[in-house]
Amino acid sequence: MECDVVVLGGGPGGYPAAIRAAQLGARVILVERDRIGGTCITVGCIPTKTWVQTAHGLKDARHSFAQLGIQVGEVALDFAQTQRNKDGIVGGLVNGITGVVRANGITVVQGAGRFTGPNTLEVEGGEPIEFRSAIVATGSHPLRPPVDGIDDPGCVDSTGLLEVDTVPARVTILGGGVIGVEFASILRHFGSEVTIVEMLDRLIPMEDADASRELERSFKKRGIGLQLGARATAIEHGDGVATLTYQDSAGAAGSVEADVVLVATGRGPNVEGVGLEQAGVAFDPRAGIAVDDRLRTNVPHIYAVGDVAGRWQLAHTAFREGEVAAENALGHDGPVDESAVPRCVYTDPEVAAVGLTEEQARALHGDNVVVGRFPFAASARAQMYAERTGWAKTIHESRYGELLGLVIVGPQATELVNAGVVGISAEVTIETLADSIAAHPTLAEAVKEAALVALGRQIHLPPARPRATVAAR
Repeated sequence: MECDVVVLGGGPGGYPAAIRAAQLGARVILVERDRIGGTCITVGCIPTKTWVQTAHGLKDARHSFAQLGIQVGEVALDFAQTQRNKDGIVGGLVNGITGVVRANGITVVQGAGRFTGPNTLEVEGGEPIEFRSAIVATGSHPLRPPVDGIDDPGCVDSTGLLEVDTVPARVTILGGGVIGVEFASILRHFGSEVTIVEMLDRLIPMEDADASRELERSFKKRGIGLQLGARATAIEHGDGVATLTYQDSAGAAGSVEADVVLVATGRGPNVEGVGLEQAGVAFDPRAGIAVDDRLRTNVPHIYAVGDVAGRWQLAHTAFREGEVAAENALGHDGPVDESAVPRCVYTDPEVAAVGLTEEQARALHGDNVVVGRFPFAASARAQMYAERTGWAKTIHESRYGELLGLVIVGPQATELVNAGVVGISAEVTIETLADSIAAHPTLAEAVKEAALVALGRQIHLPPARPRATVAAR
């Protein structure tokens, strides 16, 4: 078979690349060893967030409805139906996107693909493919640190956890990053006893420190155990119990027992076994395939996108990278702009951010950084949701007033953050945000109100107290 563009991998980087290339008139072959949709649709974002919605429903029924005057009686989780709902949504989306791919005239080849040269690729059980350009979108896989006992069946990754038949009574989560905290939040609502063991000294350590602290406070109130600054040393298994031992930051030993250990310690790029060496593509087993801002590899007609390219490990960045790579593979020459990437954590409370954290902003701009924060406790709409936890926080520099970052913790944070995505992409000023007219009553008002606070013009909060001064003598 011959084509203009071959796309290796049908996940959130691959199938948009194939569709965009087809839109531009190319003959496209998409090679996928499993179902189109990749990790995101099949075992990642979609099934996990389906569980999140079930968790939100349980919370509403147990806590929020009573405040709203709704009596529902005893609340119970029908986990079998939860799983049927998850599988139904995943199946429907896989079928839907597969239909869209085929409707664009793309040839789909099922099987494991492997480069045999810079312009050739073979598929197990199929005929060889010759191509002019290629886009590598092979994704990533869960990583496991070198801890004794971590390869026992009692330790699962996120894919394995999503397939359990019953909710485990006790879960230890190794890793306090995005995957770890999301499952901790879900499972606690499902009724599990949950403990997170994280090597660094805070949850979601790559995010704004204020957001980390807010999430930690909320988790502690919900009864989620936190062992921060703790390094796992071993996991012992016996009689259906997994005992994880760790060493804390002071050097003291501790342990926690569970029915299941969720290993949530990051993901690595899928670069092995796909023939990158034969194609001449340079890669690092941990960092992935090196690409430039056009998403080109060191082989000019071969591109890489998504997790395997090592830029971000987010489905929405992979979507955009796939489009840009396809355009550049067909003669365009445009960079991918990832200056305003939203970072979303689907916990309770939700955490979302875009742009710089406060720490990053201060490292770049020093004392010229100004923040404004508006609590959801002062939001009428949040109170209608029976939510008071969290806040919206703007970060800007005072010389030109440019918005540098937006951090939100609280209800619908992952929806609200898109205001910051557009704002930072457009290089808006804090005044533009503050002077905008936000619909009332909405949760989105919190973003505008935070900008007003940053300018010292708050309307729905009392004036800031002046700093105490010492009288001259």
